[in-house]
Amino acid sequence: MGGDIFIGGGGENYAEPQTLLLSHSNRHGLIAGATGTGKTVTLQIMAEGFSAAGVPVFMADVKGDLSGLAVAGSPEFKLHEPFMTRARTIGLDLVYQAFPVTFWDLFGQQGHPIRTTVSEMGPLLLSRLLDLSDVQEGVLNVAFRVADEEGLPLLDLQDLQALLVWVGQNADSLSLRYGNVATASVGAIQRQLLVLENQGGTALFGEPALSLQDLMALEPDGRGRVNILAADQLMASPRLYATFLLWLLSELFEELPEVGNPDKPKLVFFFDEAHLLFNDAPKALVAKVEQVARLIRSKGVGVFFVTQNPADVPETVLGQLGNRVQHALRAFTAKDRKDLRQAAETYRDNPRFDTADAIREVGTGEAVTSMLDRKGVPQMVERTLIRPPSSQLGPISPQARAAIMAASLMAGKYDTRLDRDSAFEMLARRAEAAAREVEAAEARAGQEEQAREREFQNARRWDGGQSSGGSSGGSSGRTSGRSTGGRNRSAAEGFGDAIASVVVKELKGTTGRRIVRGILGGLFKSR
Repeated sequence: MGGDIFIGGGGENYAEPQTLLLSHSNRHGLIAGATGTGKTVTLQIMAEGFSAAGVPVFMADVKGDLSGLAVAGSPEFKLHEPFMTRARTIGLDLVYQAFPVTFWDLFGQQGHPIRTTVSEMGPLLLSRLLDLSDVQEGVLNVAFRVADEEGLPLLDLQDLQALLVWVGQNADSLSLRYGNVATASVGAIQRQLLVLENQGGTALFGEPALSLQDLMALEPDGRGRVNILAADQLMASPRLYATFLLWLLSELFEELPEVGNPDKPKLVFFFDEAHLLFNDAPKALVAKVEQVARLIRSKGVGVFFVTQNPADVPETVLGQLGNRVQHALRAFTAKDRKDLRQAAETYRDNPRFDTADAIREVGTGEAVTSMLDRKGVPQMVERTLIRPPSSQLGPISPQARAAIMAASLMAGKYDTRLDRDSAFEMLARRAEAAAREVEAAEARAGQEEQAREREFQNARRWDGGQSSGGSSGGSSGRTSGRSTGGRNRSAAEGFGDAIASVVVKELKGTTGRRIVRGILGGLFKSR
């Protein structure tokens, strides 16, 4: 396996062979250019090179074109002759071959299901996904804190919805402990969860959750596995797409050990349509992306951002992208011309040509490139003919995709969703226990009312019997005294019975519901 990846070269007016050094591939990169200028081919030949060198790759297939990596190219392909001509021009002995591919799909249709849990996503990224305000994000953080303290696993959206119901019911008590928890904010989060469900976000959360090791596997022949995420349907929910890929980067950053500067990356991550990551992103999120991009290279992970214009990437992130392939940019408007000049200024000038003119003039399959040299210094910008791919250019048939999925080592591992005991089930059991306790209290109150009613009736019968059998004189006075005491006792008992009756009625009515809520409010304490 070679020590570098051949990107392209040229003849007259073009650069000498341009190579991407494996040892510097974890210093990240950029693939940019307008639609239809050849970004997909560049992405494909880089994935081929990394796989052949024993480096696993993860990439999103936004247009459905990258599935061709799983099938060898063919002389029958309509661009075979132009490809062979280009290969001869740049001195490449083009050999058609397929590469080991694993297909993934958040929706489980065009690939193996890929999931994470609500807890692993965390409140920061989930707030980004739900487009929450700062106040609403604060309430979501309180919910996560309560779940953590009470040992309530948050695995899927059903768990989070059940927890939010409890938070809303106990907003007053939680506000005393964590600060203002407004029920209006809880309601806003719940409405955003409904929007996420309608966009298909339910499929993302649950178990079995993705194991990162399955993305970093090597084939028996030593080639790296090419993991392709079907993103054509996912792009209908761009915030879901961007948040998922950012979560994946964050998980790699958190879980992988430090490796320093390895001879080759442990994984290369291609972030297509990268502008979706930064559009309307809060400063805290952009800062997190910058942190991950800066530090994840020491974990042996290379990140390549793929976008139409370098201006789509913040300067703090763009400055960390050492390996660059710039396809043509169109300059039809004043803003386009400004963006073109800014893109040209990010390259090390070449005295042989004007960089801005070259970026505007290169055709399909051509680019201006700048790779890091062995000292880690960006080379001068060069005009380059991009090499043709060895695998099929364009999508494969649904039948071929299904066959590859059936033969995959991942077949059956993630296909069946698990529903183990988590927050939803735990809260439901506590609510049922509280309801049974209320029912038992109502039954006891009813029995006590009936007992007092019987005592009252017995007392009345006894008092009536004594009054009818009385005599005159002293006996009459004594009887009269007893009768007065009996009436007093009967009046007191009657008053007590009346109070008890009111209590029972209230227990069954509004007050009873308040008591039920009070018991539900103590669910966490009843564990």
